[in-house]
Amino acid sequence: MCHPSWGRALTEARHRSDLVRLRRVRDRIDREHARPLDVLALARGVSVPAGRLSRQFRLAYGESPYAYLMRRRVERAKALLAHGGLGVSEVCSAVGCSSVRTFSARFTELVGVPPDAYRHRATGTSAVPPPRAAEGETRPVRLPTEPARTGLRSAATPGPSPNPTGSPGRPRS
Repeated sequence: MCHPSWGRALTEARHRSDLVRLRRVRDRIDREHARPLDVLALARGVSVPAGRLSRQFRLAYGESPYAYLMRRRVERAKALLAHGGLGVSEVCSAVGCSSVRTFSARFTELVGVPPDAYRHRATGTSAVPPPRAAEGETRPVRLPTEPARTGLRSAATPGPSPNPTGSPGRPRS
């Protein structure tokens, strides 16, 4: 029969090995944040199911592996934007994001301002607004136009009757 302390020792050893795995995952994210990484690839790297890795990572570090990866990417993007040499799309691809829209949304969520505004603040330049924004208009205005002539009539658009006499039946020739 096993000694009771062996069970505790085994549990502690498993816990330590789990922490070592999690540290390896975190270190890989820190090293390779500019590469396309996902939780499945990270889990495969340490031979753990993806769901288990996510749960353990969240318990150990307080955020999911994806949230940690995006936070690292945004930190790197802040440094690149502060130097002012790159635009938002170049910074987005430099930090490993494939979508500028997703990157901008996440950057704004974490930093509090959009990446372009952050770049202008950090470099001390002011963004020149487009002419419409300077006039107070933020959206283009559609001017009323005549309805398109498709040959079809709707009840809302008055037009000439197909029968010029106005009477039912065959039109005169």
